[in-house]
This record gives sequence, C-alpha cells and structure tokens, in this order.
Amino acid sequence: MSTSDARTYVVEGMTCGHCRLSVTEEVAAVSGVEAVDADITTGRLTVRGEDIDDTAVREAVAEAGYRLAA
Repeated sequence: MSTSDARTYVVEGMTCGHCRLSVTEEVAAVSGVEAVDADITTGRLTVRGEDIDDTAVREAVAEAGYRLAA
C-alpha cells in the first residue's frame, strides 16, 4: 500500500486558464506526482503523490514560465 503526500505551493504570476494549464501539465510530469490542482485566484498549487521532490516541482513550474513564492 502506498502512502500519498500532499504539498502546497504558491505560484507567482499564474493569472489565467492557459497559465494554469501550463503549470499543471509540467508539474504532472514530475516523477511521483499523482495529482495536481492549481487555483488561479489564489496562485495555490496543490501536488499529491509519493516522494515529491520540491526541487523538481520548482523546476517544472519554471519550465512553464513561472516561479514559486519563497
């Protein structure tokens, strides 16, 4: 049985549906990620999965053209 972990981040500059889709697609491709939910109103990014690598999530968000708040 696997244990799922949930992490929440804040993405800076994610303001529209296209932004949300770009971030979601990039983060979903990160190893171990099972689900991604991005909220453009708050910038909140919730990532669920196993052994989530914060650095890989940060890099995926950067690949989409955005960055995580400090």
